[in-house]
Amino acid sequence: MATKIYMEALSPTMEEGQVVRWLKAEGDAVAEGDVLAEIETDKATMELVARGEGVLRRVFAGEGAVMPVGEVIGVVAAPDEDISALEAAAPDAGAVAPTDADRQPADAQADARSPQAPPPDARAPSTPAEAQADRAPAATPVDAQPASPATPPGRVKASPVARRLAKESDLDIGAVAGSGPGGRIVKRDVEAAVAEGLRPAAAPPAPAPSPDLPPVPAHPGPGFVDVPLSQMRKTVARRLVESLGPVPHFYLTVDVDMKRALAARARVNELLAEREEGKASLNDLVIKAAAAALVRHPACNAWWQGDSVRRFDRVHMGVAVAVPGGLVTPVVRDAHLKGLGRIGAEVRELAARAREKKLRPEEYTGSTFSISNLGMFGIEEFTAVINPPEAGILAVGTVENRPVARDGQVVVRPRMRLTMSCDHRAVDGAVGAAFLATLKAFLEEPAAILA
Repeated sequence: MATKIYMEALSPTMEEGQVVRWLKAEGDAVAEGDVLAEIETDKATMELVARGEGVLRRVFAGEGAVMPVGEVIGVVAAPDEDISALEAAAPDAGAVAPTDADRQPADAQADARSPQAPPPDARAPSTPAEAQADRAPAATPVDAQPASPATPPGRVKASPVARRLAKESDLDIGAVAGSGPGGRIVKRDVEAAVAEGLRPAAAPPAPAPSPDLPPVPAHPGPGFVDVPLSQMRKTVARRLVESLGPVPHFYLTVDVDMKRALAARARVNELLAEREEGKASLNDLVIKAAAAALVRHPACNAWWQGDSVRRFDRVHMGVAVAVPGGLVTPVVRDAHLKGLGRIGAEVRELAARAREKKLRPEEYTGSTFSISNLGMFGIEEFTAVINPPEAGILAVGTVENRPVARDGQVVVRPRMRLTMSCDHRAVDGAVGAAFLATLKAFLEEPAAILA
C-alpha cells in the first residue's frame, strides 16, 4: 500500500519547511525509518524519516521547495503499484528534484555553484546551487536581451544545469522543447538545441551616445538584490509581530559596577584552568547571577498564559545566539543549580550546534526567562524584544571604563548597563525593579550569590 510522505512538524513552532536535499532518489528502495530528506525548519535542519517501506516512486517537492506542514511531498509505494490518483492530487511545489539526465561531474557542479543571476523566468531556487546564486549580490545586466517571443507565458520548467548551459550558449531556453518529466527541459535538450543551431532573435543595437556628452559607465546591475527569506527569518518576523504588538512592553535599566565581578570571573577561570575545564565568560557570570536573582523573584520567572500567570521554581535560561539568517535561543536548563564552568561549557556547545542548525527541539524550547548580550559588539545599552510567553528578557550591554563619583571623588570604574524588558500584564514596575536590584547586588558582590 502506498505511503504518503508528509511535510512533518519537526519542531514545535514549525508551520512550513524547506527541502534542503533528498537523500533518496526516485526509484531507490526505502525501508521504514530510513532518512529520506533534510528539511530546514524555523530553527534547525532536521531529518525526515520514512513511515513506510517500498520504493520512492515520486517526489513532489524538489530541493529548495517550501511546503506547509501536512502537505504531501512524495510517495513511497511498491514498484508496480498504481499511484496515479496520488499524482493527480499532488500539490505544485514549485521545485522539482533532479533527475539522472541532470546529473553532472564534480567540476560542472562546482561551476553551477558559482554566483550568477537567476534567469528572468526563474521562481524559487530548486537546488542549493540556485539558492546560493539567488543570495549572491549579482543581478541581470542592464543590456540583457528581453525574452524571445518564443518563450511560453508563465514559468519555464527547466533544470538548473539546463538553465546554466543555455545561458552559457546564449540560447533562449523558452524555445527549447523539454523531454524530462512533465515537459521539463533537461541538459540533453539544451545540448540538442545547441547542436541544431537554435538561437534567440538578435537584440536591437544599443543607441550611440550623444557626441556632446561623455559616455555613462555601464552599471553592473540594477543596484539591488532580493534575498529570499529563510525559514528562520520568517519565524523571527512572525514572532516579533506577536511580541511587540500584543505584549505591553516597558523597560527598566540599571548601571552596574563590574569591578568585583571581573575579579571573580578571573579567579574562577584560574580554578577552571587548573582542572582543565575550559573557562567562563562574563556572559556566563551574568547568566548565573540572573538565575540566582530569579529564584529570589519568581514573579519575573514566569509565563503569561492569557487567563493565568505561570510562575516557575526552576530557571531555564534562554541565551540568544546570532546564527546565519536569524537568531536562536538555546536553553540552559536549571541554570540556578549550575556553576560557571558548567554554564560556560553548555553555552559554548549549544551555540556551536545552533550555528550548524543541529539543535534538537527540546534544546531551544521551554525557557522561562531569556538573556540577550550585545556587549561584545560594543553596544552600551539596548532594549530586547520579549519572547512570548515569557514575561521578561534581559539586555546586556558592554563593560566600559567610565568616570563615576565614589566617596566624593571622581574615579574610573568598569560599568555595565542592564535593561530588562517586562510584560506589564505579568510583571509590574516595582516587581521588575526589585529583581534588577537583586541582580545588581549579585554582580557587584558575587559572593552574595552563595550567601
